[in-house]
Amino acid sequence: MKSRISRPITVVALVAASVAVIACGSHDAELAQADLTPVSVTTAAVERNAEVNAIEVRGTVQPTRQAFLSSRVMGPVVAVLVRAGATVAAGQTLIEIQPETSEGQAAQAGGALAQAQAALALAERNFHRYQALHAEKAASDLELDMARMQYDQAQGAVKQAEGAVLAADSVASEAIVRAPFAARVVKTMVEAGDLAAPGRPLVQVESREGQQIWLNVREADIQRLSIGATIAVRLDARPELGDVAGTVREIDPSADPGTHSFTVKADLGQLQVPSGLSGRAVIAGDAGDRLLVPTTAVHRRGGLELVVIRAADGTARTRAVTTGVELADGRVEILSGLAEGDQVAIDLAGPVADGTPLEIAS
Repeated sequence: MKSRISRPITVVALVAASVAVIACGSHDAELAQADLTPVSVTTAAVERNAEVNAIEVRGTVQPTRQAFLSSRVMGPVVAVLVRAGATVAAGQTLIEIQPETSEGQAAQAGGALAQAQAALALAERNFHRYQALHAEKAASDLELDMARMQYDQAQGAVKQAEGAVLAADSVASEAIVRAPFAARVVKTMVEAGDLAAPGRPLVQVESREGQQIWLNVREADIQRLSIGATIAVRLDARPELGDVAGTVREIDPSADPGTHSFTVKADLGQLQVPSGLSGRAVIAGDAGDRLLVPTTAVHRRGGLELVVIRAADGTARTRAVTTGVELADGRVEILSGLAEGDQVAIDLAGPVADGTPLEIAS
């Protein structure tokens, strides 16, 4: 009899408790909604773009010609006549090396040549003498052949000595290091008193006229460029120059195995800027139907790409998106997660709680 009475009471108690929990949860949600502070934002509409999109590639300014100058002469440096930043003419003296050693080698080679020439003169007279004796039957064939061999050997010795003189004179001339072309000195690598040795760089120079930008182009985009094509180049540190016309002069035939990109060299005409400046070029991409938003609308958190939109009721909604190509004009392609016309917040420091009131900044 007691068990029959307790069951209805228990069911009623459970129902009452459930109602209380639901009422409490609803009340907490209302309080949470009431506690959200409005945020002032700037919004932009998700746009659909069917035009040809530009592809941005990065690069570095390089001289058309550059050289690391060294010498085949070994000896102490006696004078460094230029410093970094100096402009020099073709053939101008840059560095002088103590010449005694190379001049001594040239003198030795000259002495050896004189001895070889004297021996040749004697061998020639001896050969002609044996020719005359052989004609009169006063010298044997063997004696004539020996005289001819000595004469040929003397001729060879003279040629060898002449080559040694040319080589010694060439080395001796390198005691003075000269500019191979009109150039700007980038760096001097020795001081007076340092030892110059064959193969050791002494000074670095680069051409004064004619510069290039070396671009790293993805393997997927390399087919968009060809020799002679004109591209728009903009230098990061020199925005006042605007778009500079670049002409593609060289495309490396193989890609870098680490970055899977090709090096493309484009002439910059008569532009005069320091080498090493960073820049970018714009090449034409594919025409396609794309959804685009400003890149500042995308927040990356923990491997996710998130965008905050302003819903019709004026509150925030966070959407996970997938992005595609980033364009040169500061917009990024949205592959999924948004629809055309959605209003996205573009000046938030990060995602905000869903339901936060978003007020349009005036």
